[in-house]
Amino acid sequence: MSEMKIVRKSLVEGAKRAHGVSVVIDVFRAFTVTPLFFHLGAKQVILVDHPEKAFSLKSKYKDIILAGEMDEQLIPGFDLGNSPSELILKSPGCLKGKAVVQRTTAGVNGVIEAVSQAKVAILGSYVMASAISQYILSQNPLPEVVTLVAMGRRGISRAPEDEGCADYLEHLLTGSYYDHLETLGRIIFDETAQKFLRGDKMYLPREDPLLCLQRDLFDFVLVAGREKGLVTVTCQKL
Repeated sequence: MSEMKIVRKSLVEGAKRAHGVSVVIDVFRAFTVTPLFFHLGAKQVILVDHPEKAFSLKSKYKDIILAGEMDEQLIPGFDLGNSPSELILKSPGCLKGKAVVQRTTAGVNGVIEAVSQAKVAILGSYVMASAISQYILSQNPLPEVVTLVAMGRRGISRAPEDEGCADYLEHLLTGSYYDHLETLGRIIFDETAQKFLRGDKMYLPREDPLLCLQRDLFDFVLVAGREKGLVTVTCQKL
């Protein structure tokens, strides 16, 4: 049996060079939010890089919900922002049968880049990490290459929560060293978490990091691909 190679990449440039089975990681907050869409009943998520594309889709199709952020804030005209704590207060099944169009600065753009050349593109975060590793390890044959892409701050500078999640996924896939307490120490005292914890911006709720740093909440994997010119995400149960 061939050995599976783990390749580490970061930021938008890393997403552009992702290959094999690729996991694009955005912990704060995009890919903590996306599984919640499916948890609330969404049938599909469509990823777009510009708000104008989202508005165009909503004008053409019924049952479209627009979600996402620009500069971390709710985009005017969108239905939902990019906050997991906002979503968990929604009624169960409130998105049943609907398609969600999601736009974010780092994670969504990273997947759009990765899906162009990767064999498989998976959305990555702590809340799905165990399911992702199980999905990859269940492939027969095992993938030759798994690329872990930590998207970081707006896709342009590294962030400890995304690098830490990549460490955790590598640990789950290979048994490499990982200390979650040590990793949390790096994350929560960094500005990427502190900007939430200060509580001085309503669009950055204090509760969001609490949810984003939970491990293994979901038993499904989110896989992106191209369909009729769109980058779509489907939910695959283990």
